[in-house]
Amino acid sequence: MTKNSLWITKLYRQSDLKKLQKELTCLGNDTKYTVVSFTKDRIITTILVTLFVLFFTDFGYILAPFIAIAYYYLFYYFNITRKLQIRNRKLENEAIFFFEILSLTLESGNNLEGALKVTCDNVDSEISREFKQTLFEMQFGKSLIEALSDMKERISSDDINNIILNIIQTSQFGNSIIGVLNNEIDFLRSKQIEYIKEKINKIPNKASIISVIFVVPLILILILGPYLIEFIG
Repeated sequence: MTKNSLWITKLYRQSDLKKLQKELTCLGNDTKYTVVSFTKDRIITTILVTLFVLFFTDFGYILAPFIAIAYYYLFYYFNITRKLQIRNRKLENEAIFFFEILSLTLESGNNLEGALKVTCDNVDSEISREFKQTLFEMQFGKSLIEALSDMKERISSDDINNIILNIIQTSQFGNSIIGVLNNEIDFLRSKQIEYIKEKINKIPNKASIISVIFVVPLILILILGPYLIEFIG
C-alpha cells in the first residue's frame, strides 16, 4: 500500500482487501480496476448518488440511505460478481474444445509442456491465453507445477481449477493424463447440456411473465373498452 492508499486499510479489513484483490485478478483483462481505484470509485459514486437523491428528490432524507446501500452493493455486483460469472461461463465453454485438442496432442506423443505449447499456438481463446501466461512464466524459472498453481489463482471457476489440480497431481504422480482430461471433458460437456436445458425450461416462465405484463392488459382493454366508452358516454 502506498501512502495515498493507506486510508483504504482504515476503512476495510485486510482480509476484505485480499479477497477483492483476488477477485480483480480473476477478472483477467476484463477489468480496468485496481483495489485502490475500485474502492475509490465505489465510495465516491455512492456519495454522489446519495447527495443527488438527498437534494433533488422528494423525501430524499428518507430514500437516500436505502438507495446508497443498494447502490454500494450493486456497484460491487455489476463490476465484479457479474463479470466473474460471465468470465467463468466463457472459460468453461472454451475449456471443452481446448482440452479436446490438448488430449489429442498428448495422444500423438507430446509431453504435457509440449502439448500445451502446440494447443495454445492453435487455439485462440481466453483459456488459451491463460495457459500461454503459464508457459511464459516457465521461461523465467518456474516449474510447470508452480506455474499451473499460479494459474489457479487467476481463475475463480471451480470446474477449471479442478482440471488444473488434476493435471498437477497427474504430473506429480506420473499417472495417465489423457484419461483424466477425457473424464473432465465429459463432465464439462454434461454440465453445459444441463445449463442449456435449464435455460430452455425457463422460457415458459419468461413467456408467462411477458403475457401477464403485455398481452393480458391488451385483452382486457379490447373486452372492456366498449363498455367503458359506453359508460363514459
